[in-house]
Amino acid sequence: MAFSLSSLGFDAFFSAALEPGFTAGRVSRVDRGSCDVLTEAGELRIPWSGALTRASSQDPVALPCVGDWVAFDTAIRAVLPRRTSIVRAGVRPGDSHGQVLAANVDVVHVVEPAVPEPDLGRIERLLTLAWESGARPVVVITKADLAEVDLDRIAAAAPGAEVRAVSSSTGEGLDALRPGPGETAVLLGRSGAGKSTLVNALAGDELMATGEIREADGRGRHTTVHRELLLLPGGGMIIDTPGLRGIGLHDADEGLALAFSDVEELAEDCRFSDCAHQDEPGCAVLAAVAAGELPERRLASWRKLRKEAAWAASRTDARLRAERTRQWKIIHRSMRGRNRP
Repeated sequence: MAFSLSSLGFDAFFSAALEPGFTAGRVSRVDRGSCDVLTEAGELRIPWSGALTRASSQDPVALPCVGDWVAFDTAIRAVLPRRTSIVRAGVRPGDSHGQVLAANVDVVHVVEPAVPEPDLGRIERLLTLAWESGARPVVVITKADLAEVDLDRIAAAAPGAEVRAVSSSTGEGLDALRPGPGETAVLLGRSGAGKSTLVNALAGDELMATGEIREADGRGRHTTVHRELLLLPGGGMIIDTPGLRGIGLHDADEGLALAFSDVEELAEDCRFSDCAHQDEPGCAVLAAVAAGELPERRLASWRKLRKEAAWAASRTDARLRAERTRQWKIIHRSMRGRNRP
């Protein structure tokens, strides 16, 4: 089956970055050393080039991910610049690099089930990633037919983002989530949140396997084991992702500011510009908490994520300093070798 690149979202932004002699395609799935790529010649299995693999050893973010546009001939030679990208902290111990979960998405659906009670802290964390990506975030409360959902409470933890309650069983709210022609959405959330069931409901077909959910805690198995770009009826696209256990922040200052825009707005009225909202006099944020205008839980969540973001940034800075030191040592050794008689 051949694909029209424009229907997959290819436009002047990506075309300008494609060097002559190469063909463009969009990554639908990534495996070790190769990708499934949607092209005008159909869906192709294409290996990474050796140069791309070597470059990615310095920074894994440079590797192709689902949603990427790539340039290829007999192998994938380059990843075209990303319009948006969802990046979390690396999952391996001691890894200060980021990991790209999905690229070039227009909408990030932060998926949280109605049962058990929605976890506001998890929603805030995922919204930080979503805002940082540059895409439009939407909080999606699934299984709305199983419990009454307090959307106002959730909206208070998601300023600036849409909040929608949906049911894959009854069809409630699904039409509003359907991506338009050429538009790409991605689903982020824990196992058992109903992401794969939601994909199947939007597609009107059993595209993704689903599993049983434990009644005790509402958790499910990781029925989705890889990220995959899927085409939906009507021309939209959606990326399903495995349930996220570790959702560490990576270079997320802007996303954090947007996810907690209510806290940031209050902070503008603090007496001190560097107020940490702990016990400083004239703190407008603490005054809002005391007056019941800002939940204390939300301020605690902001403090936790801000501390984590600062720690991640310090690790990145330390890695960059170490890499620069290593590069200078190589240069100095080379110079000493040339100067020897």
